Amino acid sequence: MDSIAKLRGTGPRGYHAMPESDISISSSYSAGLVADAYRKQFGEFSGIFRAPGRVNLIGEHTDYNDGFVMPCALGLYTYVVAGRRNDQLLKLHSLDFGETIEFPMAEPPEGPTGHWSDYVRGVAATLRMQGITLPGANLVIKGEVPIGAGLSSSAAIEVATAFALLRVARATLSRRQIAFVCQRAEHEFAGTQCGIMDQFISCFGQARHALLLDCRSLDYKTVEIPTDVSIVVCNTMVRHELAGGEYNLRRADCEAGARLLQQTLPNVRALRDISPEQLQGLRDRMPTQVYRRCRHVVTEDERTLRAADALSRSDVASFGQLMYESHASLRDDYEVSCRELDLMVGVARQCDGVFGVRMTGGGFGGCTVNLVDSAAVTDFRSKVSQQYQEATGIMPDIYVCTSADGASEVPEPAA
Repeated sequence: MDSIAKLRGTGPRGYHAMPESDISISSSYSAGLVADAYRKQFGEFSGIFRAPGRVNLIGEHTDYNDGFVMPCALGLYTYVVAGRRNDQLLKLHSLDFGETIEFPMAEPPEGPTGHWSDYVRGVAATLRMQGITLPGANLVIKGEVPIGAGLSSSAAIEVATAFALLRVARATLSRRQIAFVCQRAEHEFAGTQCGIMDQFISCFGQARHALLLDCRSLDYKTVEIPTDVSIVVCNTMVRHELAGGEYNLRRADCEAGARLLQQTLPNVRALRDISPEQLQGLRDRMPTQVYRRCRHVVTEDERTLRAADALSRSDVASFGQLMYESHASLRDDYEVSCRELDLMVGVARQCDGVFGVRMTGGGFGGCTVNLVDSAAVTDFRSKVSQQYQEATGIMPDIYVCTSADGASEVPEPAA
């Protein structure tokens, strides 16, 4: 418990050094593709930028409760090539959607429209609110992060866009400031009241490490992932329509719980400030549903701290057991799992070489994250794919991932 207590404190910041990633998708290929597309449509550009998606190993729905999370950035990126215009238009072209749109840079964007451009327009508007003078710009965008899979494609496009627009504007912000800009953009212009985790890890990811992040102070500790352990992400290929609205309802339940707890414990600012034992003692003072939402968050914070302690000792078996407990809590107390996720977890749990598995992301579909003995990955992929397809009729996507570095400028590929 001493090590857990230390992690609960502010502690030292992790190192910011970012070694080269061994990513599974060829950076030079993606960067070259998006650079060529920009030249054909617009001519010369100012720079190529990329930002990664992420997978959260443990610590789900705790970030917007000032709690603890343990994500790692993935070697799957969104690329943005940017160049300056002579007018005040922002012109966007998506290679993935085959679509070009434009709008006046100085015109405040509408609220959420459900269009992919909400994320880009929101970042531009938020940078202007921060006092950044943005000229007109052309952006060409390509994503490798699967959309709707719970791997934070939204944060990847936001962060890559922010880096690109800052270059065009010849302005600078710290990575921490960029993370907050992108979070605000998602709140106000995409309509998702997300925590800071996704944007933070997209900025600060470090190859071969996960980050234990305190979402209140933004202090973080890097935790090395053993070299013989693979992170395997299994995509259920389903995304239930209620996901967005239910996410915001869960957040409202947590906030209601915190307000009720404050009536007895005035020092409680968020659910992060109460122990499981204190919550249990006050369960009769809140509606059953609110209590269960709070119980997930409070126990998930404890699991996340124990998991970081276990991984720092290379105790992957203990880490994996905490992943199983996390999934059960998300399924039963937070009610954000679904049949397909539960099936994927059950199938993976029966495979040899699996240390732990859980749903990851907001829920209601999307992905599971699995820690697998690297020697067993080939058999794992085959068995999970076959059994999931037999049960659902759906062929899953399975990604064997490496933890990667955060956002950066990419050198122009050689011709």
